[in-house]
Amino acid sequence: MTTAESASARPLVYAHRGASAAFAEHTRAAYLRAIDDGADGVECDVHLTRDQHVVLLHDANLDRTSDGTGPVADRTLEELRLLDFCSWKGARIPLEYGGRFDQLLTLPELLDILRGAGRDIGLAIELKHPSPYLLQLEDRVLEVLAAEGWDPLTSRVDNISVSFMSFSPDSVKHLIKTVPAEFICQLVDEITVDEVREELGLGIITGGAVANVMRAAQLEGERILDDGEVRLAGPGIDYVRQHAPAVKRWRESGRRFRVWTVDSEPDVAMCQELGIHEITTNRPAQVLAQLSEISHTVS
Repeated sequence: MTTAESASARPLVYAHRGASAAFAEHTRAAYLRAIDDGADGVECDVHLTRDQHVVLLHDANLDRTSDGTGPVADRTLEELRLLDFCSWKGARIPLEYGGRFDQLLTLPELLDILRGAGRDIGLAIELKHPSPYLLQLEDRVLEVLAAEGWDPLTSRVDNISVSFMSFSPDSVKHLIKTVPAEFICQLVDEITVDEVREELGLGIITGGAVANVMRAAQLEGERILDDGEVRLAGPGIDYVRQHAPAVKRWRESGRRFRVWTVDSEPDVAMCQELGIHEITTNRPAQVLAQLSEISHTVS
């Protein structure tokens, strides 16, 4: 069996925010490790700075993953460069992965890292909402990609295959105007009021109101997938467990599945058994090793 045939017989493995179990998420070190681990692709979340640079961060605020505080959108890129985005993880970064203040990445910098992989590699970009810049975020991301040589028909930049994701149906509908449906992923999640309140630090009433808004977005996202407006379905692993009929319906109608965040051995095995096409994980080396073992056992 050739390498290509072997890869097609298993789910593709995308590194969630890079190899984020090993190094701080979204950092240079995390992405370089993901490439070294052999990940088929990497995933990133993007926000806009005050001066309209596309930076790789999950949260709208700086507090959790840096020594700064406040909204990302209030800072310029130059100001963000002065912050430490890696020490909170407590992992020593090898010299070849850069210094402490080399870890924050812009989207063009990630593209340069992926160009250096020396092989074809995927890039899944999640557009984070709500954003103070609304759908200007999508427009700016596409503008940056175009400047880097992105071809919208094939959604490729050199050796990099680019796809786009969002939980926001408005984001997805906006992307459809420019990007072929096969490269757009509608994300869906299992939403509970308690989880929303805990994650966002909200009270009972506010948490319930936010959860209702999120549920409405989820229903619209499910409709987008039911109607085939995009070709990629992006459910969380809990959603896969709890919404078997929807998963079966989308699979039978030809949707390609990208499931997140799959770290445990039982979840990896379940995705393999279900015929999931892509797995997003914090632990790409571990998941690839398990999939290789499964493949050898089957063959």
